[in-house]
Amino acid sequence: MADLLQPARLASVLALGDDALILGQRLGEWCGHAPTVELDLSLANLALDLIGQAQLFLDHAASIEGAGRDGDALAFRRDVHDFRNCLLVEQPNGDFGRTIVRQLLFSVWQLALFEAMTALRDARLAEIAAKAVKEVAYHARLASDWVIRLGDGTEESHGRIVDGLDWHWRFIDELFTVDAPEQALVDAGLAVDRAALRPAWDQSIGSVLAKAGIDRPKSGRGVTGGRQGRHGEHLGHILSEMQFLQRAYPGASW
Repeated sequence: MADLLQPARLASVLALGDDALILGQRLGEWCGHAPTVELDLSLANLALDLIGQAQLFLDHAASIEGAGRDGDALAFRRDVHDFRNCLLVEQPNGDFGRTIVRQLLFSVWQLALFEAMTALRDARLAEIAAKAVKEVAYHARLASDWVIRLGDGTEESHGRIVDGLDWHWRFIDELFTVDAPEQALVDAGLAVDRAALRPAWDQSIGSVLAKAGIDRPKSGRGVTGGRQGRHGEHLGHILSEMQFLQRAYPGASW
């Protein structure tokens, strides 16, 4: 059974690592450009937390793959179509309002996911999730506070939060989609049923939006494909910068 589930396990753990890696890269783009010094440090710390998670997940994925690669190789030597991150995390930062909305939507989901992962049969995944829960709880709290502050602020700040929601909402369904291979992992206790996380996520996001004085966006047709390696143009631009040194000097060490 373990051998039959190996491809699905690899894809599932890669998705966890790729989500964290790509969002960490996005947040790193704010270094030196955030609205305040405090926020500059906060966003950089969030990015570091996510990159740390990515390292742990990708190292674990490499051990599952068993092909002699490590987490760094998976990060720097895969092409766009090999990445399994959700489309939400690769979206451009836009302004601070759009960035903080993306963080809210993702971190509330990631927190619920990691809390559930602590009970998985994969002891390493459970260990990584347990370590990251406190970090992600802070990410969700920071994003919630800023969405409420800006949503309930000026007409300008309110409009920017609404714009961020309108841009990102179409990517939400992908967070809760479980395909047949992953369902087999769920049945084996090796993955979380992400669809079951939706009601609590809806409630948490709804509470934040209510405090911000913002209506929940109307649900439309969801955009998916990231988990299957179908990405927009944005991911290629991220990887062209992130992977430059390893591509230019393959095998080099520092």
